[in-house]
Parts: sequence; structure tokens; C-alpha cells
Amino acid sequence: MNSPSTDLRNWFDQGGQAYARFRPEYPAELAAYLASVAPNLGMAVDVGCSSGQLPRQLAEHFTAVVGFDPSADQIAHTAPQANVNYACAPAEDLPLQGRSASLITAAQAAHWFDLPRFYAEVRRVAQANAVLALISYGVLHLEGALGERFDQFYWQEIGPYWPAERKLVDSGYATIDFPFNEFAGPEIAIRLEWNLEEFLGYVSTWSALRSAREAGHEHLLHTFAADMAERWGDPAVRHRVSWPINMRIGRL
Repeated sequence: MNSPSTDLRNWFDQGGQAYARFRPEYPAELAAYLASVAPNLGMAVDVGCSSGQLPRQLAEHFTAVVGFDPSADQIAHTAPQANVNYACAPAEDLPLQGRSASLITAAQAAHWFDLPRFYAEVRRVAQANAVLALISYGVLHLEGALGERFDQFYWQEIGPYWPAERKLVDSGYATIDFPFNEFAGPEIAIRLEWNLEEFLGYVSTWSALRSAREAGHEHLLHTFAADMAERWGDPAVRHRVSWPINMRIGRL
């Protein structure tokens, strides 16, 4: 492995490739739960699907799954699957027939949407008693000295470069308007064991890092990478990482 700073510099420009490789997969229990509350298992729609993390899992339960993302780069890095289709489309203008979806999800994406227009589309494409789930995962958790250095970087050093919308994710979308018949979902978390490359690869997908680079503060990133490498020990060693999953979920 090259130095962490060199690797991180190379990862900055991977776009959808880095997102597909390093973004954490959702636990299987999330898709199973969403399928259990949908009125039927006909069609699930994931809006802002990125490279297809959630659609791949929904496909284990639904006859058909459609994923939409406005980024052609993200769609280009989706993996073919028999009952999943992907297309470029904004959340506010979905190329779907009315009353066609029994489940509509937006995972780690709703903070980018024009919510009133998105909700209008949800009402148009949703079947009777369909479920809408806005899903987000919170701030990564690491234990010990690794966690302390990560928290300092996330909240203090890179914090000013997050877009304002990021606060919505950190709060689990608690403050957004959600005009549906809301109900509580189960407690679910993403739990993984990552080596240093996987951890830094995930960090490299953050929009805040691009903002820091553009502001001329790339040194923050490389200092953080070097500090984490020092604390990590053997780069191949796997440390436990986790994220709490938050949901605003309701029935139409």
C-alpha cells in the first residue's frame, strides 16, 4: 500500500467508482423490514439510488425494482440484476406510471430533493397504502483513539465544508416536513469491519472533501489520513465501524 495521503489523493477523482466500491451496504434486515410493511411486493422504487446499494437488496423481496439517480456517473456503476432497472431522473420528475409503486425509498438522498415537488411525485406514483421511507445513516462510529481522531476531523476540521443539507442527515431528517401517516420503524444499524483502505475510501466519497479541496485546504485531508494510519497500525487489520440507521417512514 502506498502512503495514505497518496492513496487518498488518488481516490478523490474516482466519482461513482469510489462510491460503488466504498459506500457501506445496508443490512439485509432493512430491505426485509421495508418489504414487510409494503402493501404488496409488486414494485419498489428507490430515488437517488446512487450506484444501487439499496435496490440490489430490495430485489430480494420485490418482483420489480426501479432505481433513479440524476447522476449518469452513478448509474454507470450499477450492477446488472434481472429484476432491477436503473435510469437517470431527478426525484421531482420520475418517469413512472401513476399508482405503480407499493414502496418508495430515498436512502441518504432526501436532503438534496425539492421536497414539496418530490412529495407530489410520491403521491402520483404511489399505490393505495403504499409506504414512503426516507432513510439515512448517522455519523460513523469508531472506538478508542481512532474514534477520537475521527470525531475531531468530522465535527471540527471538515465540518465547515459540509453543505447545509448535511445537518438534516446528522439529525436523521427529524426536522423536515413529512406529511404522511408516520409510524416508527425498528432500530437497525450498519455494522462492518474495515481495513484502512476501506475506511479512507469511504471518507473520500464525502462531498465535504471536495469542498475543502476547492477552498485550498487539502492539507487537512492528508494530515487526517496520516494520523489515522498511525493509529490504525497494520493497514490490513480490520476495525469495527458502525452507523445508526434513521428512518422517517409513513403510509400514503
